[in-house]
Amino acid sequence: MPAPEPAQARPGRKLGPIADCVGSSHRAWLEPMRESYLASGRTLSHLSDRILLAKSKLSELLRGVGLYPRWEVIDRLSTELNMPTWPLYRLWRQAALDSQKTREWIDRSTEKTTLATTNPKPPLEHDAFCQMVEMDYLRYAQVFLFDDARDAAVAGTFDILWLYWNDALASPDIRRYAWSILRATVMSKTPHLDGRPELGPAVFDTVALRSRTSEADRMAQVAESLELFKAISKLPDAQLDVMVLRHLCGVPPAHVSALLGVSLPAVLSDERHAVRYLERAIYLPPETGGPTP
Repeated sequence: MPAPEPAQARPGRKLGPIADCVGSSHRAWLEPMRESYLASGRTLSHLSDRILLAKSKLSELLRGVGLYPRWEVIDRLSTELNMPTWPLYRLWRQAALDSQKTREWIDRSTEKTTLATTNPKPPLEHDAFCQMVEMDYLRYAQVFLFDDARDAAVAGTFDILWLYWNDALASPDIRRYAWSILRATVMSKTPHLDGRPELGPAVFDTVALRSRTSEADRMAQVAESLELFKAISKLPDAQLDVMVLRHLCGVPPAHVSALLGVSLPAVLSDERHAVRYLERAIYLPPETGGPTP
């Protein structure tokens, strides 16, 4: 079988990387837009003519530098790149709010468009998948984030998954593909200490803590939980997710396997290794049943 021919080089200057200053919510829509551009084979010059934006400004937009772009520009560019408009708009809007744009500014930047204010349905398979995993995703996110940030992380996960739906379908396992998006989205919003995520909200939302009757008992449980969560945060990513789902969310092993898109033996192995580490670091209490979304 002959070797495949190398892809034809795109003429013109190569698109630079996303600027380091770009925040996670901005990256949530910018990264799939860049990937759609790079996969399209189009040039900045061609797109510049089509969306009526100077090539230099288009390059800045795709690198996340300069002023935050108005939706009307993103709308024209998404049309040229054949991207689903509604999830892109939701991600763009959240990033605008996170960058301190006012709702009036957001409304003004969408007034010349029509699709931004409609709510088209996602692919049926996407919608069914999201309904199936939503509650479990919320429980996982609740361990790291408070309510508003939790809801935004899960909604953003589903929007990103919509943008990448064809890639998800072509992946070896949609569940694993979707979980990687959820994890990246949650971790991008989670405070980190020494490079590891903090599990703050979960301390105050466990069955064990809620069942304590006295203030002294509750404070003692908080201190014990903080030590445990600090130890859990140091686990490798796969072990951390398994322990969060198993011991803080109360999810059975087989269901954890289905959520993560990995085999049941892999889940049991990760849990076993994590427990051994935690037993050395701190006493591991029984399963609490986990936080509620």
